[in-house]
Amino acid sequence: AVRSRELGVVGVDEDAAGAICHVRSERKGDVVVVDVRDAPEVVASGKVKGALNISRGMLEFRADPASPYHDAHLSPDKTVIVYCASGGRSALSGKALKDLGYANVFNLGAFKDWAESGGEIDKA
Repeated sequence: AVRSRELGVVGVDEDAAGAICHVRSERKGDVVVVDVRDAPEVVASGKVKGALNISRGMLEFRADPASPYHDAHLSPDKTVIVYCASGGRSALSGKALKDLGYANVFNLGAFKDWAESGGEIDKA
C-alpha cells in the first residue's frame, strides 16, 4: 500500500478534515477538495460536499496551469485536499500535485471513512 507520508503528502483524519473544510468556507476558494475517483464511483456513492471530481488519470492535465486542460479552480497557491475510495490514488495524486509545485496538499484518504463519520456529502 502507498502511504501519503512516504510521498511527502500529509494525511488527515476526519476531525482535521472537518476543520479544513470549515476553513474552506471561511476562505472562499482558497481550499479545494478534489475527488480523484472515476465518475462511476462518484455516481454510485456521491462525493464530499463541494468537491471537484477530477479522475486520477486527468489530474496532472487539470492541475497544471500550462496545460490547455487546466481547471481554473486549481492553483499552486491554494490548499488542496485529495481523496479517493481507499487512499491509494489520493496519495499518488498528492505526490503529483507536490511535483507540480503545489505546497499545501493533504490526503483525506478514503471517501467511505468520511461518509461513515458523518461528513457532508453531495449526491451525484
